[in-house]
Amino acid sequence: MTFIDKASSSDHKSDLMSAIIPQRPRVLNTGKIRISIVAAQFNAEFTDALVENAVEEIGNITENPKVDLVRVPGAFEIPVVIKTLIQEEAPDCVIALGCIIRGGTGHADLIATSVTNTLQQLALEFSTPIIHEVLLVEDEKQAYTRCIGEKLNRGREAARSAVNVIEVMNEIKKTTQSLRLHPSNA
Repeated sequence: MTFIDKASSSDHKSDLMSAIIPQRPRVLNTGKIRISIVAAQFNAEFTDALVENAVEEIGNITENPKVDLVRVPGAFEIPVVIKTLIQEEAPDCVIALGCIIRGGTGHADLIATSVTNTLQQLALEFSTPIIHEVLLVEDEKQAYTRCIGEKLNRGREAARSAVNVIEVMNEIKKTTQSLRLHPSNA
């Protein structure tokens, strides 16, 4: 993966960011897959674009997916709703979408850290992949680039990651051989 070193530029607010999104996986024809998307309503211009791009990309790379969309007020509410969805609906994968724009206080960092840690705990607790695209950005320009722009669109990235990880999880569940020996991972 290619990274841009933002720390060496004149803008010292960002560390490293991914400069590319994953390649589009082959179209899956493995039966019905179910993906739940939980998206914040806050910063709607950006989160709506994340949702639209994720749903469109899922449709482009899978056959007959079932996509459930749940909207929550803000990023902080995403983990509890994901936990409930996993317990009640058992999706193959969950995509968390949100956009937190830093302000003049540390509030955004507190929310982002809490959401990140909780999403990882939930994924491990329930062995359900959770694609984390609750973005923490410096300003609306960064939000636009990642949510609405074409080159680094994190909605499409989330969809591709979800489909890829579903394929990996399905392989793990159906094989008793080590994945290292499986031809598709060679």
